[in-house]
Amino acid sequence: MFLPDEVERDAWVVDGRLTFERYTGSADTVVEGGWLLPGFVDAHCHVGIGTDGSHVSDPEALAQQAISDRDAGALLLRDAGSPVDNRPVQERDDLPRLIRAGRHIARTRRYIRDLGIEIEPDELVAKVEEQAALGDGWVKIAADWIDRELGDLAPTFPDDALAAAIGRAHELGVRVAAHVFGEDALPGLIAAGIDSIEHGTGLTEDLLDEVARRGIAVVPTLINIDNNPAIAEQAQAKFPVYAAHMRALYETSRARVRAAWEAGIPIFTGTDAGGSLPHGRVRDEIAALVGAGIPQPDVIASASWRAREWLGLPGLEEGAPADLVAYAADPRAELATIASPQRMLLRGQVIA
Repeated sequence: MFLPDEVERDAWVVDGRLTFERYTGSADTVVEGGWLLPGFVDAHCHVGIGTDGSHVSDPEALAQQAISDRDAGALLLRDAGSPVDNRPVQERDDLPRLIRAGRHIARTRRYIRDLGIEIEPDELVAKVEEQAALGDGWVKIAADWIDRELGDLAPTFPDDALAAAIGRAHELGVRVAAHVFGEDALPGLIAAGIDSIEHGTGLTEDLLDEVARRGIAVVPTLINIDNNPAIAEQAQAKFPVYAAHMRALYETSRARVRAAWEAGIPIFTGTDAGGSLPHGRVRDEIAALVGAGIPQPDVIASASWRAREWLGLPGLEEGAPADLVAYAADPRAELATIASPQRMLLRGQVIA
């Protein structure tokens, strides 16, 4: 059964691509029966960052991160910023397809040390131009972080700088993703035409209609937001206001992502793997979104064919790359089935 069409039909893989036109040559059967979908998408991960925060540049170490994602059923990754050149992943046919965003663009001393390129607001447009040329149609801006003088989360760039930078990115045909935890940076980002809000724990009810109207996507990374209480504990003594804020954002995260979905905002699956979380946890993020109250069929769709469409790749259609996962049962009805794929094909090759 092919999803999302729910059609039973024969298909062949010829030169790495799907065809539904009967193939008359010799062929081996690799999948018979089951439910087929075009693999999951981890739409927010960091290929090139170790779980200890180190920079991972060795090609084999990069490959191991991608293999962890692949073996969990994620056949397409959107790297949401990496401090290393992770293009070697794109050179191997046995690794998931990778869409890169270059390096994080951050404010001076307002982000994780050595992770992003740190600049001042008057440099933002030029840096977006630079990273746009180095990525695959995306750039990433760290739009809020702790302000140590304020003792709380605060926007990193003024609204006029964001508007100019996002506008320039769009002129170049590039989309912009923004890291944003809190509430205060969101109105400016939304007005500037941001393309995707990463984390988005500060999305309040008054913003949802405009986010939906503009077609802005949200990638909540709920399994990473689960780290907020630990972050708050570490910051409590020195930054108690920030600590309380991070706890509150965690406590309301499920309700806010559910409200965003109810408002018609596209919600995509991203783990934020790299840094504090290992790769290969896309199934955990799917379960977290279901646990937040988004209907399971919608989560599976957004974690698979809808995310591929958003990122510009086809699903299971005539002539599409043969990237697919087969399950014994419909994963929209039985969530446990996603832990046990019957077969996976990537670029037409059986990988599991």
